[in-house]
Order: sequence, then C-alpha cells, then structure tokens
Amino acid sequence: MCRQVFGFRLAMIAVASPAALLNATPGLGARLVGSAVVVTFMISYVLFRDWQRFGPLLLRHPALLAADTLFGSFLLISAGPDTTLAYVSVCTPLLAGLLYSWRGAAVFASLQSLILLLVQGALKQHASVAESLLLPGLCVITGAMGSTLRTLMLRFGTATEALAETRSRLAATEAVSAERARLAREMHDSLTKTLYGVALVADGLAASASADRLDPSLIREQAELVAGAARKAAAESRELLTDLRGGRDDETPDVRSELDALTKDFEFRTALTTTYEGSATPVPLPPATTRQVLSIAAEALENAHRHARATRVDVRAEATPTHLVVTIHDDGRGLPSAMTLEDLRRTGHFGLLGMTERAASVGARIRLTTDKGTEVRVEVPLT
Repeated sequence: MCRQVFGFRLAMIAVASPAALLNATPGLGARLVGSAVVVTFMISYVLFRDWQRFGPLLLRHPALLAADTLFGSFLLISAGPDTTLAYVSVCTPLLAGLLYSWRGAAVFASLQSLILLLVQGALKQHASVAESLLLPGLCVITGAMGSTLRTLMLRFGTATEALAETRSRLAATEAVSAERARLAREMHDSLTKTLYGVALVADGLAASASADRLDPSLIREQAELVAGAARKAAAESRELLTDLRGGRDDETPDVRSELDALTKDFEFRTALTTTYEGSATPVPLPPATTRQVLSIAAEALENAHRHARATRVDVRAEATPTHLVVTIHDDGRGLPSAMTLEDLRRTGHFGLLGMTERAASVGARIRLTTDKGTEVRVEVPLT
C-alpha cells in the first residue's frame, strides 16, 4: 500500500513540477525549486520501484520522511496549494500513519498542516477560514486513515498467521492419520497374515509332536514350514521398515509381469486353480502405483482362498488408452449385498477396507460386485 501511495505522489509531482518551475523566482529560488523537484521525484520513484529494498530504511528512519516533507514545501510554495501538489501534502500523513502508527500520523499531520498554513500565509491568499482549514483537515483525516489501515493490516496479518498455523496443524494431523492407516494396511496385507500362518503351522507341529506315534518326516516338514514362514515374516518386516524410512525408491518391475508371477505363486501355495490373462506389453505406471495394484490383487486372491471358498480364480489385466483395468474374479460364495465402507470397518473386514483405501491413494477406482462369485475391478489411470 505504501508503494502505491508513492506511485500516486510520483504522478502528482510530475504533473505539478512544470507549474512550480515556471512560478519560481529566477536565481536561487529557481535552483531551490529545481532541486526540490529532482529530490522529491527521485525519492518517490525509488520507493515506488523498489519498495522491498528501501522501504525498511524509511521505516527505521522517520527523519527521511520529514526531510522529504521539507523539500516538498519548496514546491508547494512555488506552485501554490491550489495545484496537484496539495495531494502530495495530504499523502504524507497517510504514509506516516501506515509506517509509524498513530503517533507518527499525529506528528506528520501537524507538521504538514503547519506547512500548508504557512504557505497560505506567505502567498497572502485571501480565502475563508473554512477554505484555509480544508487541506490541514484533510491531512488529519488521512493520518487517521493511515493509522487505522496499519492496525487493520497488522490484525489481518496476525489472523493470517494463525490460520496458516491451524492449517499446518491440521495437515500434520491428517498426515499422521494417513500414515497410521497406511501402516495398518501394510501390516494387515503382509506381516499379520504371515504370522497367522506361522501360528497355524506351529499348532500343527505341536499336535504332531504330541501324537502317540511320532512321524519324523511330518514333524520335519512342519518345522521347515514354520522356519520358512518366520523368515518370510522377517523379510516383510524389513520391507515395511524400509518403506517407512523412505528407502524404496528403486524402479518397480512392470505390473503385468508382477501380476503373472503373483498368480503363479498363489496357485502353487494354495493348489487353487488360478489363471492369468494379459499381454506382455509393459504398462507405464509409477512404482508406488504398481505396489498398490499388486497389493490389491494379492488381497483379493487371499480373500478368495480364505473366505470365499472358491474353486477357481481368474486374473485379467488389460490396458485401454487411458486406464489399466485389473479384474480378479472367483467362483466363491460372494460378499454380503449393500455393504458400505463403514460396515466393513465396523465388522472388521480390514482387507476390503484396505483395498479401497489403496485404490483411492493412487487415484484409481475399485468396484466389488457379487454375481456368481466375487469380482474385484480396479481401474488405474495411465496419465
């Protein structure tokens, strides 16, 4: 705002300077008026052009504004208070109010009013009392306006800072909440299931060891399963910790080849008939998006095996010009109808809830339908 005031001053000085120079007395008077024109014009130009640099200097040294006021009085005497320089005089208390609060506004309004009255007296202008006090009164009014504007802007700045701090706290809270939800999804889809498998195999090992007739080969096989599952849990824990520390920035393989490998591994582990259909053409997806798609597919396969009592699962990946569409269909008993996200959260179906959250985190759309089994359809944008 101060910069705009100096721009207005600059325009008024440029308009009134010819009249001031023409009315100046030859000799010393003309030189004083010319110097005042140059000084006031350059000060206004510099502060208008580079306020960020020179504004703090004017803020720290009110004497500079007082010197500018005195130089402007020479122009006012030469051109007269009935020219556009009168508006320059009115701007001084406004600047003082903006820069130095009400105390500065009072001092400069008084100084400028005194200068205007002295100029009118020196020029011996015959005017009524109301006309003589018009410009000094405007100086007082603009000084009060400048002080009021300063207070309002400071309060607005304080409110803006408080709002920014509140937004920052809300963003931090949302980030913590999102990270907690992400950690819960990662643990549910990897570590929790592996540990659950370890517990099941360990129970089988305990039952075999307590049987009347021990079968060393069976015990050895179950012990190897426990060891393998424990190693897998340790590996998943390391991957989870690496992901939390931000260390998974390496390039992820193509999503179609990963889906093919995931399907084959699932069929080998569960002996459930599983097919994969998709071309070998690579699909350009970011690493984070690829991981989320693979996690959704893995969760859908596990649900088909553990909950749907399916006998066959079909996985398909096809690319359109704008999306990658991945579908996982099983011939199991399907999902309950009309189930919402809140129902999933309340009933403990964290796997389905995590699939929905994963899709939303990468801008994908997911749809679960129940028609002769369950179909999970994920549409991932390619751009």
